[in-house]
Amino acid sequence: MNKYQKIGRVAIASLAVVSALGLSACGSGDKPGAAKPSKTTTSKTVAAQSNNYPPVPTAADLNAKFQVGVDPNTPNEQKLEFFQGVSADPTLPQRLTDFYKQSNATVTVTNVTDLGNGTLTADAEFALSGGQPQKAVVPFVAEDGKWKVQKDWICQMLSLGNQTSPACS
Repeated sequence: MNKYQKIGRVAIASLAVVSALGLSACGSGDKPGAAKPSKTTTSKTVAAQSNNYPPVPTAADLNAKFQVGVDPNTPNEQKLEFFQGVSADPTLPQRLTDFYKQSNATVTVTNVTDLGNGTLTADAEFALSGGQPQKAVVPFVAEDGKWKVQKDWICQMLSLGNQTSPACS
């Protein structure tokens, strides 16, 4: 298989995953009249804090954190606090960074929605191999007092690059 066929397969697979992530975020079991998640933007946070969850970050904060997390120049040890699942695989951040570098991927967080249960979703623009950005939803979980990219999402991204991790089994 030549390089272009592989890139094409990765691009098609990524569109399927991005679509699935987007659709899963659209589905809701909420009853009419139930409280809806609050949204935050890059300019303000509009979410009441409950329990012991960390403050809801702005889109700009999450975007900056995500960019550091996939930056090949950032040592893996500094990335561990950004990603769920590192206790099962401390190399998980490096694996994700390798995938992003190999596939020339970009992710830009554009909006944050606090789901109020220790999870939030980040609307993002996701592109592979210099292609057109597609809408994506990146899930985050509150863990150890910090917001971390959800392990399942990381595992889906790794699978696009035919990679795996002990954290994903």
